[in-house]
Amino acid sequence: MKGFNILLVFLLMGFCVFAQEKASKSDKANVFGAWVDETNVGTSNDMMSLYDGLSANDTLTTKFVGKVKEVCQAKGCWMKVELSNGNEAMVRFKDYGFFVPRDIAGKNVVVDGLAFVEEMSVEEQKHYAKDAGANEEELSKITTPKKTYGFEASGVLIKN
Repeated sequence: MKGFNILLVFLLMGFCVFAQEKASKSDKANVFGAWVDETNVGTSNDMMSLYDGLSANDTLTTKFVGKVKEVCQAKGCWMKVELSNGNEAMVRFKDYGFFVPRDIAGKNVVVDGLAFVEEMSVEEQKHYAKDAGANEEELSKITTPKKTYGFEASGVLIKN
């Protein structure tokens, strides 16, 4: 009987380790770049308030959760995340070191990194529009620089 109890304990411990490894692998499958800790994550409304307080050369280390509006269809090398009041943050990835799946539009993500405000040139706007699949007519409508909300993510967590 003692031998059976010992065997049962080892089987239960093995099952627990297997279940824990499986859970951690599935968590890792949703993280791109550096690990993203989900504590102290702001909302898209919080992020918009932070952007309103930034000047053109300021940067701020932060993380927030938002819904993906659009993803680069060429490689997954950038994405646009919704902010409040119809605004969006253009999220690029640190050192071009990782990409996200191209099919995550509509999903919520947690991005961790640097927020900044910049002025995007006409040429740069056209480049991103082309990556997103814009046609020549849409590209010709881009004629002036615009103020944008940028974000350089060191890590991205795709929420289920």
